Amino acid sequence: MVVTFWPHPRNVLQSDARTLRLLSTMDEKKAMIRALGVDHIEVLRFTREFSRMTTEEYLRDIVLGRFNGRTIVLGYDNRFGRDASTRDEVEAMAAGLGMETVIADVASSSEGQAVSSTRIRSVLEAGDVSSAASMLGYDYPLFGVVVAGNRIGRTIGFPTANMQLYEPLKQVPGNGVYQVAVHTLGRDWDGMCNIGTHPTVGDGCARTIETNIFGFDEDIYGLDMRITFRRKIRNEVKFESLDALRRQLERDRIRCLALAAEDRS
Repeated sequence: MVVTFWPHPRNVLQSDARTLRLLSTMDEKKAMIRALGVDHIEVLRFTREFSRMTTEEYLRDIVLGRFNGRTIVLGYDNRFGRDASTRDEVEAMAAGLGMETVIADVASSSEGQAVSSTRIRSVLEAGDVSSAASMLGYDYPLFGVVVAGNRIGRTIGFPTANMQLYEPLKQVPGNGVYQVAVHTLGRDWDGMCNIGTHPTVGDGCARTIETNIFGFDEDIYGLDMRITFRRKIRNEVKFESLDALRRQLERDRIRCLALAAEDRS
């Protein structure tokens, strides 16, 4: 069994909750946990009342009392409970309840830097999806429904699927053009995704997530689509004309197709 919380504690407790973005939705988290062979996932509702439990109350009443847990695993900088007990304090409380404590080592990137959700969010905001994948252990995904867009891409030979996220708090990579893999209609495709505000066709537009799916010409409005980010190709640019935009998109597509072929080789 794995026990987790929803909503995210920061959404309930902290004044900066409106700026919090999630690296995984609850559905994504459950799927990853089940893939590890876990039999059952218990989701506890995180409320202000729940947050008022002390560390010892949580260990005694929830971990031990409710779930008969015998071991507590702590991250290297883990604190929890109303009293925000330190690692040593938690270890002493757990021992008093007959529980074992395991301390997890610091996870480090290939550059030797500590991996944290804050750092992963930061590199995603910068558009560095490759570094994010290295730290996460998988390519970063977005999942949503295909909605109607402005259809300008279709007029220049690059129709796009405009995605509306199912989880509005999901972290979106920074503006730019990305090589992506697409899953829709039960099949997988290569594609390129633009995240941004359409500077060439009108400043001030709302930020959108639009994907050109290579070799694809089906109506998927209202259907699910998942994209996973492989690499950032370039920054979003304002072009002098639609024709200049079209020429650049041709170059982007050629590059993305070549990279996708390399990934499979």
